Amino acid sequence: MNEKIIHLDTYNPLDIFGVNDLYLEQIKKFFPKLKIIARGNDIKVIGDDVEIKKFEEKFSLILLMYDKFGKITENDITQILENGGSNFVNENGKHQDVLVHGRNGMLIKARSENQQKMVDSSEKNDLLFAIGPAGTGKTYTAVALAVRALKNKEVRRIVLTRPAVEAGENLGFLPGDLKDKLDPYLQPLYDALRDMLPTQKLLSYIEDGTIEIAPLAFMRGRTLDNVYAILDEAQNATSAQLKMFLTRMGRSAKFVVTGDITQIDLPKNQSSGLVNAQELLKNIPGIAFIKLGKKDIIRHRLVTDIVNAYDKNNK
Repeated sequence: MNEKIIHLDTYNPLDIFGVNDLYLEQIKKFFPKLKIIARGNDIKVIGDDVEIKKFEEKFSLILLMYDKFGKITENDITQILENGGSNFVNENGKHQDVLVHGRNGMLIKARSENQQKMVDSSEKNDLLFAIGPAGTGKTYTAVALAVRALKNKEVRRIVLTRPAVEAGENLGFLPGDLKDKLDPYLQPLYDALRDMLPTQKLLSYIEDGTIEIAPLAFMRGRTLDNVYAILDEAQNATSAQLKMFLTRMGRSAKFVVTGDITQIDLPKNQSSGLVNAQELLKNIPGIAFIKLGKKDIIRHRLVTDIVNAYDKNNK
């Protein structure tokens, strides 16, 4: 007997399991050979490996259908369990590709149409720009692509960087040494990596330099060969800083630049390099731009409403 634990950290269990566990009971009936236990945001599956794999495939489709439509119904569950949700799969077949097998059985994959475009474009282009509002999974997908490339030995190292730009906080008054002051700005990158790598492996990679997480200023003067490099929050890089980062690209390197041009924290006398890059670099072969929108938001459903409210206010 084997067991698998699947975490539903980004989902409301009520949406997935149904009122009074209606959907969960449907799933249990379809897999009579498995013991399926739901507790909080975790679902534990116990049984034969072959049956567990079948369960994972069906359950992944249920989550993908929820991601696309924002809800699932009893009929949706039936369709997926009985015929694999053929209409949904045919329309979005590539969404089934797992990017990374994360911690505790987490399957990390593209969860929206434009996230899938990021995955497809990264395979054809060495430089990718992913631009969109908060919660669209830009950074998370980019980090997953980097981890996948490292695991597949396509690159030797991962370099993750952000501009250390104050968003209402005063960096100078933060306690500690330089690393202590800068780490809070880099925390979202650590968070993504923790989902994708075992703790000891991640610590080992950081210690030996296989994974480097550093402020953008630390990139100056370097050449990044055989590296998967990500510049996150690029809307807060000036044109000079963005140019500096992009020209670090060495042999066998992949670069991804992510940002949200609606949340620029630069001083008013400085313009965003990301805004300028959209026009300046758009026609260069080997560079791709992916625009993510509100339909790609995968955080709490209120995030979409919040983004809409601010967009209306700014018009």
